[in-house]
Amino acid sequence: MSESPRSEQDQQDAGPGNGSGRMFGRRFLLIGSGVLTVAAVGLIAVGLARQEPAPPQADRVRSAATTQQSGQDSSGDHSAHTGHTMTQAPVRGTVLKALAPERITIPSLKVDSSLESLGLDAHRAMQTPRDPDKAGWFTPGPTPGELGPSVIAGHVTWNQTPSVFFKLGAMKKGEIVNVTRQDGTTAVFTVERIARYPKDKFPTVEVYGNLDHAGLRLITCGGDYSAADHHYTANVVYASLTSTH
Repeated sequence: MSESPRSEQDQQDAGPGNGSGRMFGRRFLLIGSGVLTVAAVGLIAVGLARQEPAPPQADRVRSAATTQQSGQDSSGDHSAHTGHTMTQAPVRGTVLKALAPERITIPSLKVDSSLESLGLDAHRAMQTPRDPDKAGWFTPGPTPGELGPSVIAGHVTWNQTPSVFFKLGAMKKGEIVNVTRQDGTTAVFTVERIARYPKDKFPTVEVYGNLDHAGLRLITCGGDYSAADHHYTANVVYASLTSTH
Protein backbone atom coordinates (compact mmCIF):
# COMPACT_ATOMS: atom_id res chain seq x y z
CA MET A 1 0.00 0.00 0.00
CA SER A 2 1.35 3.36 -0.93
CA GLU A 3 1.61 6.01 1.76
CA SER A 4 -0.42 9.13 1.10
CA PRO A 5 1.65 12.31 0.98
CA ARG A 6 1.56 14.42 4.14
CA SER A 7 0.53 18.03 4.06
CA GLU A 8 3.10 20.78 4.51
CA GLN A 9 1.58 21.58 7.93
CA ASP A 10 1.87 17.91 9.01
CA GLN A 11 5.50 17.90 7.97
CA GLN A 12 6.19 21.05 9.97
CA ASP A 13 4.42 19.67 13.04
CA ALA A 14 6.28 16.39 12.79
CA GLY A 15 9.56 17.99 11.83
CA PRO A 16 12.72 17.10 13.73
CA GLY A 17 13.18 18.92 17.02
CA ASN A 18 9.80 20.65 16.82
CA GLY A 19 8.72 19.58 20.32
CA SER A 20 11.96 20.72 21.92
CA GLY A 21 11.73 24.01 19.98
CA ARG A 22 8.32 24.71 21.40
CA MET A 23 9.53 23.87 24.89
CA PHE A 24 12.53 26.20 24.41
CA GLY A 25 10.20 29.01 23.33
CA ARG A 26 8.06 28.61 26.43
CA ARG A 27 11.13 28.60 28.68
CA PHE A 28 12.48 31.69 26.95
CA LEU A 29 9.22 33.56 27.55
CA LEU A 30 9.15 32.52 31.21
CA ILE A 31 12.77 33.53 31.77
CA GLY A 32 12.24 36.83 29.96
CA SER A 33 9.21 37.64 32.10
CA GLY A 34 11.20 36.86 35.26
CA VAL A 35 14.03 39.15 34.21
CA LEU A 36 11.62 42.03 33.54
CA THR A 37 9.97 41.52 36.93
CA VAL A 38 13.33 41.56 38.75
CA ALA A 39 14.40 44.65 36.81
CA ALA A 40 11.16 46.49 37.71
CA VAL A 41 11.56 45.68 41.41
CA GLY A 42 15.17 46.84 41.26
CA LEU A 43 14.19 50.18 39.71
CA ILE A 44 11.54 50.74 42.38
CA ALA A 45 14.08 49.96 45.12
CA VAL A 46 16.62 52.37 43.63
CA GLY A 47 13.98 55.08 43.34
CA LEU A 48 12.99 54.72 46.99
CA ALA A 49 16.62 54.67 48.11
CA ARG A 50 17.22 57.99 46.36
CA GLN A 51 14.45 59.77 48.26
CA GLU A 52 16.24 62.05 50.68
CA PRO A 53 14.86 63.13 54.05
CA ALA A 54 15.08 66.78 55.13
CA PRO A 55 16.95 68.98 54.53
CA PRO A 56 15.76 69.21 50.92
CA GLN A 57 17.69 68.40 47.79
CA ALA A 58 19.73 71.16 46.22
CA ASP A 59 17.56 71.68 43.15
CA ARG A 60 14.47 72.27 45.27
CA VAL A 61 16.19 74.89 47.45
CA ARG A 62 17.87 76.62 44.53
CA SER A 63 14.62 76.62 42.57
CA ALA A 64 12.83 78.39 45.40
CA ALA A 65 15.60 80.95 45.75
CA THR A 66 15.80 81.52 41.99
CA THR A 67 12.04 81.99 41.72
CA GLN A 68 12.07 84.59 44.47
CA GLN A 69 15.01 86.49 42.99
CA SER A 70 13.79 86.36 39.38
CA GLY A 71 10.50 87.89 40.50
CA GLN A 72 12.24 91.08 41.65
CA ASP A 73 13.16 93.66 39.02
CA SER A 74 14.76 97.08 39.22
CA SER A 75 11.41 98.70 40.02
CA GLY A 76 11.09 96.58 43.16
CA ASP A 77 8.33 94.40 41.75
CA HIS A 78 8.26 90.77 42.89
CA SER A 79 6.53 87.86 41.16
CA ALA A 80 5.84 84.34 42.33
CA HIS A 81 6.05 81.64 39.67
CA THR A 82 4.00 78.47 39.84
CA GLY A 83 4.73 76.06 37.02
CA HIS A 84 4.34 77.97 33.77
CA THR A 85 2.07 80.69 35.14
CA MET A 86 3.23 83.92 36.76
CA THR A 87 1.22 85.82 39.35
CA GLN A 88 1.99 89.06 41.14
CA ALA A 89 2.61 88.46 44.84
CA PRO A 90 2.67 91.55 47.08
CA VAL A 91 5.68 91.73 49.34
CA ARG A 92 5.04 92.10 53.04
CA GLY A 93 7.37 94.27 55.10
CA THR A 94 10.94 95.35 54.46
CA VAL A 95 13.18 93.38 52.12
CA LEU A 96 16.95 93.93 52.04
CA LYS A 97 19.49 93.45 49.28
CA ALA A 98 21.64 90.34 49.28
CA LEU A 99 24.55 90.55 51.72
CA ALA A 100 26.24 87.62 53.41
CA PRO A 101 25.65 87.32 57.17
CA GLU A 102 28.59 87.32 59.56
CA ARG A 103 27.17 86.95 63.05
CA ILE A 104 24.04 85.94 64.95
CA THR A 105 23.03 87.01 68.44
CA ILE A 106 20.00 85.84 70.42
CA PRO A 107 19.84 87.98 73.60
CA SER A 108 17.28 85.80 75.40
CA LEU A 109 19.49 82.71 75.02
CA LYS A 110 22.81 84.55 75.41
CA VAL A 111 23.88 83.24 72.02
CA ASP A 112 26.62 85.17 70.22
CA SER A 113 28.23 83.33 67.32
CA SER A 114 30.05 84.02 64.09
CA LEU A 115 28.60 82.12 61.14
CA GLU A 116 30.08 79.33 59.09
CA SER A 117 29.01 78.81 55.47
CA LEU A 118 26.97 75.64 54.99
CA GLY A 119 26.56 74.03 51.61
CA LEU A 120 25.38 70.58 50.57
CA ASP A 121 26.97 67.26 51.40
CA ALA A 122 27.44 64.26 49.11
CA HIS A 123 23.81 63.25 49.68
CA ARG A 124 22.59 66.73 48.69
CA ALA A 125 21.50 67.48 52.23
CA MET A 126 22.47 70.54 54.22
CA GLN A 127 25.88 70.38 55.86
CA THR A 128 26.18 70.92 59.60
CA PRO A 129 28.59 73.37 61.26
CA ARG A 130 32.09 71.99 61.75
CA ASP A 131 32.47 73.86 65.04
CA PRO A 132 29.73 72.85 67.52
CA ASP A 133 30.01 76.25 69.21
CA LYS A 134 29.18 78.09 65.99
CA ALA A 135 26.03 78.41 63.92
CA GLY A 136 26.06 78.25 60.13
CA TRP A 137 24.18 79.96 57.31
CA PHE A 138 22.81 77.75 54.50
CA THR A 139 24.31 79.42 51.43
CA PRO A 140 22.01 77.99 48.68
CA GLY A 141 19.11 79.88 50.27
CA PRO A 142 18.47 83.64 50.60
CA THR A 143 20.70 85.81 52.77
CA PRO A 144 19.08 87.03 56.02
CA GLY A 145 16.88 90.00 55.11
CA GLU A 146 16.29 88.96 51.50
CA LEU A 147 12.88 87.86 50.27
CA GLY A 148 12.33 84.25 51.28
CA PRO A 149 13.36 81.90 54.08
CA SER A 150 16.98 82.29 55.15
CA VAL A 151 18.22 79.31 57.15
CA ILE A 152 20.71 79.29 60.03
CA ALA A 153 21.50 75.96 61.71
CA GLY A 154 23.41 74.94 64.82
CA HIS A 155 24.12 71.89 66.95
CA VAL A 156 22.18 71.14 70.14
CA THR A 157 24.87 68.98 71.73
CA TRP A 158 28.28 67.63 70.77
CA ASN A 159 29.81 64.67 72.59
CA GLN A 160 27.08 65.08 75.23
CA THR A 161 28.10 68.72 75.79
CA PRO A 162 25.70 71.65 75.16
CA SER A 163 26.34 73.44 71.85
CA VAL A 164 25.37 76.79 70.34
CA PHE A 165 21.64 76.03 69.87
CA PHE A 166 21.21 73.97 73.03
CA LYS A 167 18.41 76.21 74.34
CA LEU A 168 16.77 77.00 71.00
CA GLY A 169 13.61 75.06 71.86
CA ALA A 170 13.05 77.39 74.83
CA MET A 171 12.57 80.49 72.67
CA LYS A 172 9.25 82.33 72.87
CA LYS A 173 7.11 84.28 70.46
CA GLY A 174 8.16 87.94 70.31
CA GLU A 175 11.83 87.36 71.17
CA ILE A 176 14.53 88.90 69.01
CA VAL A 177 17.22 87.44 66.74
CA ASN A 178 19.92 89.77 65.39
CA VAL A 179 21.96 88.96 62.30
CA THR A 180 24.94 91.17 61.48
CA ARG A 181 25.51 91.54 57.75
CA GLN A 182 28.62 92.04 55.67
CA ASP A 183 28.22 95.82 55.49
CA GLY A 184 27.91 96.16 59.26
CA THR A 185 24.13 96.58 59.33
CA THR A 186 22.01 94.38 61.58
CA ALA A 187 18.84 92.66 60.45
CA VAL A 188 16.44 92.28 63.37
CA PHE A 189 14.03 89.36 63.28
CA THR A 190 11.10 88.77 65.62
CA VAL A 191 10.09 85.20 66.51
CA GLU A 192 6.60 84.25 65.36
CA ARG A 193 6.47 80.64 66.50
CA ILE A 194 8.54 77.64 67.55
CA ALA A 195 7.88 74.09 66.41
CA ARG A 196 9.33 70.64 67.03
CA TYR A 197 9.26 67.91 64.40
CA PRO A 198 10.33 64.25 64.23
CA LYS A 199 13.37 63.98 61.98
CA ASP A 200 11.55 61.60 59.64
CA LYS A 201 8.60 64.01 59.28
CA PHE A 202 10.50 67.25 58.76
CA PRO A 203 8.22 69.72 56.85
CA THR A 204 10.59 70.60 54.02
CA VAL A 205 8.14 72.74 52.04
CA GLU A 206 6.95 74.65 55.11
CA VAL A 207 10.51 75.45 56.21
CA TYR A 208 12.11 76.16 52.83
CA GLY A 209 9.13 77.20 50.70
CA ASN A 210 8.62 80.62 49.10
CA LEU A 211 7.52 83.52 51.29
CA ASP A 212 5.99 86.94 50.72
CA HIS A 213 8.44 88.48 53.20
CA ALA A 214 11.98 88.26 54.55
CA GLY A 215 11.95 85.28 56.87
CA LEU A 216 14.45 83.46 59.06
CA ARG A 217 14.52 79.82 60.07
CA LEU A 218 16.69 78.66 62.96
CA ILE A 219 17.14 74.89 62.87
CA THR A 220 18.80 72.51 65.31
CA CYS A 221 21.20 69.87 63.99
CA GLY A 222 20.95 66.52 65.75
CA GLY A 223 17.98 67.30 67.96
CA ASP A 224 16.81 65.50 71.07
CA TYR A 225 15.94 61.84 71.35
CA SER A 226 12.38 61.12 72.45
CA ALA A 227 12.31 57.87 74.41
CA ALA A 228 8.51 57.85 74.29
CA ASP A 229 8.26 58.20 70.52
CA HIS A 230 11.60 56.55 69.69
CA HIS A 231 12.81 59.25 67.32
CA TYR A 232 15.01 62.36 67.17
CA THR A 233 13.31 65.74 67.02
CA ALA A 234 14.32 68.98 65.33
CA ASN A 235 13.49 72.41 66.72
CA VAL A 236 12.59 75.09 64.17
CA VAL A 237 12.18 78.77 65.05
CA TYR A 238 10.16 80.82 62.56
CA ALA A 239 10.94 84.55 62.52
CA SER A 240 10.36 87.56 60.26
CA LEU A 241 12.41 90.68 59.57
CA THR A 242 10.98 93.58 61.59
CA SER A 243 13.70 96.25 61.52
CA THR A 244 17.30 97.08 60.66
CA HIS A 245 19.95 99.30 62.20
